[in-house]
Amino acid sequence: MSYLQNFVIVDDDKLNNKLCRSIIEKIYPESFVTEFTDPVKGFEYIADKYSQPDTDERAILLLDIMMPVMDAWAFLEAFEKLDDTVKQRVRIYILSSSIDKNDMSRAQSNKYVEYYLIKPLTRESIKLIVHVLNKRLGIA
Repeated sequence: MSYLQNFVIVDDDKLNNKLCRSIIEKIYPESFVTEFTDPVKGFEYIADKYSQPDTDERAILLLDIMMPVMDAWAFLEAFEKLDDTVKQRVRIYILSSSIDKNDMSRAQSNKYVEYYLIKPLTRESIKLIVHVLNKRLGIA
């Protein structure tokens, strides 16, 4: 199953979410994009949808760092406690405006974070993400 089908955006910035959706849908019109401005709801969605035993769906998660209620670090701590099935199905990319070296280092040292991207999302970066993940699955 390709990572191409599902994208989840968790960012409290509605404009960024709209931009990400637009870029993804232009490049991959057959994809399904879900966005959340509330990180708790985004986490609950991921925990529920990708833990279902009767599906093999996968997703690319674009996660902002600085959000109210639950920042990326709290999100990642909660993600670590999820079932291994979810962790195998969801690939996390930090998408942040932060250029703080500490944020970058902390994200890159987390075993669930694939890569740290600086906003805004570009056509090239989303194509590269999908290509690399599908190649790992032997789909590319």
